[in-house]
Amino acid sequence: MPLDPHLAGVLQMMAGSGAKPVAEGTPEEGRAGYLALTAGSLTPEQRVPVSSVQDTTVPGAAGWVPARIYQPEGAGPFPAVAYFHGGGYVIGNLDTHDNMCREICRVAQAVVVSVDYRLAPEHPFPAGIEDAVAAAKWIVANARELGGNGIVAVAGDSAGGNFSAVVAQQLRDAGTPLAAQFLIYPAVDHVAAAYPSAEQNARGYFLEADTMAWFYNHYAGGYANTLDPRLAPLQAASLAGLPPAVIVTAEFDPLRDQGAAYAQALRAAGNQAELIEGPGMIHGFFDMGRWSPGAQAIVTRSIERFGALLKK
Repeated sequence: MPLDPHLAGVLQMMAGSGAKPVAEGTPEEGRAGYLALTAGSLTPEQRVPVSSVQDTTVPGAAGWVPARIYQPEGAGPFPAVAYFHGGGYVIGNLDTHDNMCREICRVAQAVVVSVDYRLAPEHPFPAGIEDAVAAAKWIVANARELGGNGIVAVAGDSAGGNFSAVVAQQLRDAGTPLAAQFLIYPAVDHVAAAYPSAEQNARGYFLEADTMAWFYNHYAGGYANTLDPRLAPLQAASLAGLPPAVIVTAEFDPLRDQGAAYAQALRAAGNQAELIEGPGMIHGFFDMGRWSPGAQAIVTRSIERFGALLKK
């Protein structure tokens, strides 16, 4: 399918902005640019309404980390979702993903706890994923106090999809399995892996090959050539016994084939895994529904499918 025309306009707008490419800047510049593109471009009427939003902290691996709790409208208790934001392990935060968390909270009717794990390069691998695992364990243990009903799932986009997949594996191994996992265009294998989409979509579709390399070098450092499943959850020794998954991919995304491969591998290991493909979509489209009706339709449908897993 052709590139969604509304997203094509977004790409043209970004190309004409004169902004320095992420891979040519510093992490601080990348963070400022990403915040401007996401929260900074949001108008008040585009902010998804929820019952309440509370900033707090949750335990990470080396101390407390910032978090944000979203409560849905209606009478609880509700399922709880630990959310891990994207941004290549380097540039995301609670604000860049605020509206995405609001959307999941509203459509899935779930308490969402967004976790602001430590970022690279200041805190390279495995700091961020260790924070994510520690926070998820705390959310499971405290779900009812957070307004939850005892059902806990994980969700995340891109790098956060990687974290969500890893957390699901780690909590399985710890004997505290989750109810579901929602992986939005996740990075689940090494960037250099030979997937056709990595070459087909290497340039011109928001997430580019040199940007991925920049992210990964900042995050993985000397671990980049290992098969540590905390970096590449697709390489885990066993994928059996994992929670049901909804995995979302985008047609014009270098990570497209990784997500599809993970869905296939999960099913082969005996798990339930639904793959929702995004025809005409680009990486990052989950936060672009305000610009693209086509993107919004896929966002809503995929969250509804995730929400259905939380009600089983």
